[in-house]
Amino acid sequence: QSQFVESGGGLVQPGGSLTLSCAASGFTLDVYAIGWFRQAPGKEREGVSCISSGGGETVYVDSVKGRFTISRDNAKNTVYLQMNSLKPEDTAVYYCAADRRSTKCRNRPYDSNGMDYWGQGTQVTVSS
Repeated sequence: QSQFVESGGGLVQPGGSLTLSCAASGFTLDVYAIGWFRQAPGKEREGVSCISSGGGETVYVDSVKGRFTISRDNAKNTVYLQMNSLKPEDTAVYYCAADRRSTKCRNRPYDSNGMDYWGQGTQVTVSS
């Protein structure tokens, strides 16, 4: 089964840092734009960031700009999300997914419709 495998989540204090990894399993991600998304308890899933297939284009939602950095290593078939200055409101399950129809971010991560290869997610909890 083709899907992403997310890892790197955990419990961190406010102001702390985590790096999430998103490894492709069963497919090659180098021709797809990839997005990170998150879902907090009782809330709808929201976009966090997107990176184009070659890594030259990155998009961040306003709430994480300046704190999160998305990157990818196509040779390792993996996408990363470096998260700094974490806040309690960043607490959520984080997922990544691929846009199989585009190498560019287009309207990602604001629209997750049509994204594919969703994984099980990794829990990030920011709390003192």
